Amino acid sequence: MAEIIQKDGTWVFDGDALRLTPGRDKNVSLFRKTLGELVVPLVALAGVSFEQGKKAGRLRLRLRDGADPLLHATGGRLTEPNDPYQLLVESDRYGVAEYFVDEVRGALLLDEVPTDPVDAYLLPGPSLPLSVSAGDGTAGFDGDHVRLEWNWKAEDAKAAAGTRSLTLTDIASVEWHPAAGLENGYLRFTVRNAPTKAPPKYDANSVELWGFKKDPLMALVAAAVQARLPHPARAGATDVPDARPELPSAPVASAEDDHDALLRRLRELGELHRTGVLTDEEFTMAKQAVLKRM
Repeated sequence: MAEIIQKDGTWVFDGDALRLTPGRDKNVSLFRKTLGELVVPLVALAGVSFEQGKKAGRLRLRLRDGADPLLHATGGRLTEPNDPYQLLVESDRYGVAEYFVDEVRGALLLDEVPTDPVDAYLLPGPSLPLSVSAGDGTAGFDGDHVRLEWNWKAEDAKAAAGTRSLTLTDIASVEWHPAAGLENGYLRFTVRNAPTKAPPKYDANSVELWGFKKDPLMALVAAAVQARLPHPARAGATDVPDARPELPSAPVASAEDDHDALLRRLRELGELHRTGVLTDEEFTMAKQAVLKRM
């Protein structure tokens, strides 16, 4: 077993997995403290490295593409203080860090762990339930439903749409972008069959972010939802490609369920159009897409 204990956190490797625990030091970010302990299976790793500095060094883990829903949801946009796969190492512990790297690399070679992308998540994502308040609203997720509530800072058009409740089947994708420069960030849920070009401040399926301390916590909501959506590598695949048409009862039930869902979508589109979230052109395009499916 290899272990390194620092103010920034503690990393432990037992031969099969790495246990990453954030430190309690005041300099450890709110994001990492809220995310909590991570258990990374060895098979999810693509590599490990240690970089020495004048005052401190840095241990880094590199995960295989597609292994972690958090990395997929954030798309490399987490800053270094918020990256759970980095650990600051004090200069008097450089030898321990190098030993830690050697142990992990040795296990990767011994187990012949490949470095190519994976087609299924190897980490479970953040713990549930989750509720984060930042920007112009609060986003909550219980594993089945996303709930979006607006505060007094939300635009009138968005607030008029009221609280949003989205099921996983409603959601096609989720994006998290931090604020950068003069551009605000956002947490956006793309709803199936309801495309929109509305800015996040007017989009009833988005929380607008302004670059405050709690903004990165919205990435936890994005990661938790992403962990329960189809893996990107399998996005074009279907669960039962050709078997259903051969079963007489399956198409009927599926068509009825789909028809009800499309009717709900039409009502939601009408609501978004009335409150000004969707323009006339966006409403017409989205409505035509739904009608074609019906």
